[in-house]
Amino acid sequence: MTRVRRWLPGLLLVSPSIIAIAVFVYGMLGWNFKVALSDQHDEISPGSFVGLENFTGIWSEDRWGLSVRHAIVFTVVFVLGALMLGWLLAFLMERGIRGEGGFRAVYLFPMAVSFIATGVVWRWLLNSGTGERAVGLNGLLGYLGLDFLQWGWFRDPDWGMAAMAVPAIWQMSGYIMALFLAGFRGVPEELRESARVDGCTEWQVYRHIVLPFLRPVTLAALIILGHISLKVFDLIVAVSGKQIITDVPAIFMWTAVFDSHDPAKGATIAAYIVLSVCVFVVPYLIWNARRGDRT
Repeated sequence: MTRVRRWLPGLLLVSPSIIAIAVFVYGMLGWNFKVALSDQHDEISPGSFVGLENFTGIWSEDRWGLSVRHAIVFTVVFVLGALMLGWLLAFLMERGIRGEGGFRAVYLFPMAVSFIATGVVWRWLLNSGTGERAVGLNGLLGYLGLDFLQWGWFRDPDWGMAAMAVPAIWQMSGYIMALFLAGFRGVPEELRESARVDGCTEWQVYRHIVLPFLRPVTLAALIILGHISLKVFDLIVAVSGKQIITDVPAIFMWTAVFDSHDPAKGATIAAYIVLSVCVFVVPYLIWNARRGDRT
């Protein structure tokens, strides 16, 4: 009874959260995979089990291959861009610039804005009009006499998704800066001083002392950015709408379910999105658990 009295209050406190997560997260995931493994291609028929037929058949659709390529381009540009810009901003902050608190607030402010609001603003900034019709960034380039740099941005058929990643980089780089800044500040000053006493240059101090300390922060930032990019939806819809030129799996899923009324196809795409996120998250959880066991 003593043991029960010790753990029962805590269990009762967290039980509503456990039940909600079990039903609305894992229960819904289970239901999604059930639909994805069926032939329920309309909203009326109950559907029967067809195994992995939907998962293999979708690869024969041109739109699916295009959306996957777009997602890969967006993910690579977004993750690398946010990591590099966030690291650079944190490095400048770590060097002790004046007005650091104000700069931190300015860089972190975009994080407080929703992707929808960001998309509405950047839809104007990334307007593809040129010449006399140029506005946004193209208008600024024209005003500066750099008309030759005016570009179609997200409407470019080859690198449009790279341009689409720019608003996401702008929004998330401040958050990544905060992560890296905490990592910089977590490096013991004694280690830096010892390295300097041993004759290390400032570059060698960062290379051999500071950067190794930032590996866990870098991995965490990579996981966060990776799973955000793979399921991106609202930003792209706010900037360009549901256009094929900026199609990604999440938008394809939306059109399959709500425009084409094909639950099985939509559930299949959603399952692929979940599995792709797991590629980022599960290895990190395993690594973190093993790290905790070692410590």
